[in-house]
Amino acid sequence: MKLDRAIRIVFALLILVAVIVATGALLFVTESALNVWDRLRAGPAVLLYLYVAILFGIVAGAVFLIWRLVIRRTPRSSAKPETPQPLSRQEIETRLREADEAGVDVSAAQAELRELASRRESGVIHLCFFGNISTGKSSLIKALVPEAEVRIDIVGGSTDDVRHFRWRNDAGVEILLTDVPGTGGPDSGYDALALEEARRSQVVLFVCEGDLTRAEASAIAELLALEKPMVLVMNKADRFNHDEQARLMQRLLERLEQIGGDVSRDRVVAVSAGGEVDVLTRDAEGRETLTQRQREADIGVLVVAINRLLEADTAALDVRRDRAVFQLTAEKLAQAEAAYRTQRSEQIIRNATRKAVIGALAAISPGTDILIQGYIGTAMTRELCKLYGAAPRDLDIEEFLNLSQSRVGRALPLTLAVAGNGLKAFPGLGTVAGGFVHAVAYGLIFDALGRSLVMTLTKYGELKPDIAAKEFEEGISEHVEAGVKRIARMALEEKTGGS
Repeated sequence: MKLDRAIRIVFALLILVAVIVATGALLFVTESALNVWDRLRAGPAVLLYLYVAILFGIVAGAVFLIWRLVIRRTPRSSAKPETPQPLSRQEIETRLREADEAGVDVSAAQAELRELASRRESGVIHLCFFGNISTGKSSLIKALVPEAEVRIDIVGGSTDDVRHFRWRNDAGVEILLTDVPGTGGPDSGYDALALEEARRSQVVLFVCEGDLTRAEASAIAELLALEKPMVLVMNKADRFNHDEQARLMQRLLERLEQIGGDVSRDRVVAVSAGGEVDVLTRDAEGRETLTQRQREADIGVLVVAINRLLEADTAALDVRRDRAVFQLTAEKLAQAEAAYRTQRSEQIIRNATRKAVIGALAAISPGTDILIQGYIGTAMTRELCKLYGAAPRDLDIEEFLNLSQSRVGRALPLTLAVAGNGLKAFPGLGTVAGGFVHAVAYGLIFDALGRSLVMTLTKYGELKPDIAAKEFEEGISEHVEAGVKRIARMALEEKTGGS
């Protein structure tokens, strides 16, 4: 109790001294300020105004610097991403040029622009028959081009699975009918192929057999979001009687309204492509015979719908087609950039990991804190942020490294154990020194640190110190076990001089 009383007395004396010092400082500052103010008022007015302006500038600059260094910026919300604006050709070409100069493989994106230029030059309208497998897209094309088997004019398409057939409507307009692989089949790659070709076309003829499936509704929504002009074609309508057809057509119109598409009633048609059908007959003695009969094609309403659509301003169709292709090009560029970032981030992480291993091998007494090599960690963080277009403050980088450092101590025992087991897998190495195990552990933790940062940058597009550090803590065991042999081999190469 005596000790407690003595401590309270000491604190009371310290408070008294602090009050006296603060009071004296306040009086001194007040006296000085009043003296300066009186002298300024006695002098020229311009000197007073200049002094006040300089003082205000100093205070404002100090507040701004403190805000930049201390106050955290409000993170951008990822709950409601902004709707991407339509891109112009100039914007696309600028992005392609910048990406190409950075080393990104932009060949796929450039191929889209070349294909678009070719179609513009030809001036031909492209109509794409799109839909699930076995909906009768090819049969509809044959119904439009009866002489297809004899005089078919096949124009080379993107692949062997996309074919273009020439057709002229009643107005003499030359049209390319595009037959794409049916979606929903066992090979999901055909779905993307068909959707890309639909986006390159001016008009999409979406073929179905009745009410829309969930996948069909999703595909229609995606195409309509691109403002792609569309005719919804219910094929094989001859399987239903008049009342059933009417109900199905009404249902299709309701589904389109639910999707939110701007498709007028005259662009929803019911047709029959005709073709051969298997018919099972039974004679008087009960014997069954399978024969094939030709069904009459009934596609008049489809031709009318196509003609009406093309009677409108074809320039508007070209503008919408171009916009869809520009967005497709931007998506392929984004995919190429993502692949480049993945490859380049691996190089950055590997380089930082190697430096960490070399530093640990050169240390006289290896420590237990991986982030003792702060320069390597800071440099790696800066490079990865720059690669992903993030511009973090020094305070953000410092916080990320400090938060990660606080988690390293808990992860180090596991990392050392994994490193020791990994080194045993190399024949002839035998028992390794503790410093060498620590060097491998340094590398493993740096590798895990870089990968956690990449995952955060990929997801959020910016450095979020707390989230990246948490990702590091939660995923370190997985990253360490996955990279132990690679890091151990790296350490052995450095120790043996690459021999």
